Amino acid sequence: MFGRPLRKTLAISAAVTACALLSVNTVIAAEDAVEVTVNKVSDKGVGEKIGTIKLSDNEHGLVVHPDIEGLSPGAHGFHVHQNPDCGATAPDGSKGAGTAAGGHYDPDDAGKHDTPWGEGHIGDMPVLVVDDAGKADKPVLAPKLSVDKVLGRAMIIHQGGDNYSDNPEKLGGGGPRVACAVIEK
Repeated sequence: MFGRPLRKTLAISAAVTACALLSVNTVIAAEDAVEVTVNKVSDKGVGEKIGTIKLSDNEHGLVVHPDIEGLSPGAHGFHVHQNPDCGATAPDGSKGAGTAAGGHYDPDDAGKHDTPWGEGHIGDMPVLVVDDAGKADKPVLAPKLSVDKVLGRAMIIHQGGDNYSDNPEKLGGGGPRVACAVIEK
């Protein structure tokens, strides 16, 4: 299902996430957790609900626990975007699925896409892995993020995977936006 470079990236991402999630000191206060609704998006706007994402902090970063159904199997690019809007009209007036969310969250003006632990956008996260039944329920860890940093933003799920680079395609090459969640308490 996955090519060799993607399998290696997935293995590294899974190992980092597992270590952080299994840490003894990862007690999460319920009042700090945020649950958001995930909807399909298209060039017509926001569509049906396909699940939720629970966000919480631990000592290693933002824990992102999806409970999503109805996506195609495989790895999907998964990022925090600038604006809290999943609509189909971008800030510059252009049209497209989820474009109102703007670009990847990049408050430090890194100006490049990279690994979740690298020197790129703050909003770069590990890929979202969807099983053969179309379900995503495996948590990921975003080490540069926290609940406070993502409030007032959106999470976008792309149709394809993420190579954690701007080459050969910009922003990881994940293709069209297929789902979105506005992050608010």
